[in-house]
Amino acid sequence: MHIRLSVFFILCLLCATLSATTLTNAQKEQLKALLPSITLNDRTLEKLEDIFYTREMPVRSRLKAISQMVGLDQMPPGSTLKRTICIWDIGGRNGPVFNAAMEQRALAIEYGINLDMVPYTNETVMVEELKAGLCDAALMSGLRARQFNLYSGSVDAIGAVPTDQHMQTLLQVLSHPKQAGHMVQGDYVVMGIYPAGAAHIFVNDRSISSLAKAAGHRIAVLDYDQTQAEMVAAIGATPVATDIVSAPNKFNNGQIDILPAPLVAYEILELYKGMSPDGGIVDYPLTQLSMQLIGKLDKFPNEVAQLIREASFEAYPMVIKRVEQETKRVPERWMIHIPDKDKQEYEVMMQDARDALRKQGYYSGDMLTLQRKIRCKINPARSECSITQ
Repeated sequence: MHIRLSVFFILCLLCATLSATTLTNAQKEQLKALLPSITLNDRTLEKLEDIFYTREMPVRSRLKAISQMVGLDQMPPGSTLKRTICIWDIGGRNGPVFNAAMEQRALAIEYGINLDMVPYTNETVMVEELKAGLCDAALMSGLRARQFNLYSGSVDAIGAVPTDQHMQTLLQVLSHPKQAGHMVQGDYVVMGIYPAGAAHIFVNDRSISSLAKAAGHRIAVLDYDQTQAEMVAAIGATPVATDIVSAPNKFNNGQIDILPAPLVAYEILELYKGMSPDGGIVDYPLTQLSMQLIGKLDKFPNEVAQLIREASFEAYPMVIKRVEQETKRVPERWMIHIPDKDKQEYEVMMQDARDALRKQGYYSGDMLTLQRKIRCKINPARSECSITQ
């Protein structure tokens, strides 16, 4: 995922003091102090504000205009600001996500920004280091992001985002300034949300093609999420607590029978080993997954994060193209096509689960309502669209 990391570091330098649409005298002096070799009069500051808050220009164009206006691109490398960005990538330093981040580091250096990119193969460890302040921001799964922001962390709600089209519409809405108030929770701010592809059910036996047939089988659930275990137990299956890194190995070794996972994991994690010889992938997405960049609010004010979120959505076509390239690696012979009746059963089950988890406070009610509006806009014929909520 080619994440435009350079965007928010440029903004941190230029705009970290812009916590309101009008700069106070103290904020003006703080901004001037960041760029001691550049003269910033009130007129220049007003122009900066105009460029910063407009949505008539792409983010990259705004950044270029700001950079040229204050001469940021002429400053020596590493002379301004340092931020530590932690990147979760199962492949570690050689993984595709981390390599994309390093490409952006090179761009940021051109603007005089010193980035320390740190790869993590263990998402749990990375999250704890973000909490401890060792990371200024961290890229993690949407499932993990829920502990930092319930609203954005509910993007991955089961069955709430059926297709890529729904995901693109949702992320477009979430990148708008009107959503900015939802993006801060406590000491953290959501800086970007990226598509990670659809989650499907991988099975080691093709006969496990419906919820009813899952009863009695072992299903992987995340060890930090007790709710998943409760949902699995409710359908008569056996939950097996694991983490994202070890779950594929347990599936491949026959320790679990059913593994919910994105299609992009098929080749990277060699899931064909666990499906051989009689398994497959249920051709019905549970939801569209996300990756989310979560930052410390004292390092990245929400006004800065807003432009980052806009830049993140601008990158959507490129990110989804990479996701699609990975999903195309899955041979058609593995797909288990299920009848419409079974699909309807899945929809009912997932709707009931979302309603129950909303009441428990596990999912954000505001996010579920937004997702329902998008589903009904795209397909008004859905049965849920005739019900007033």
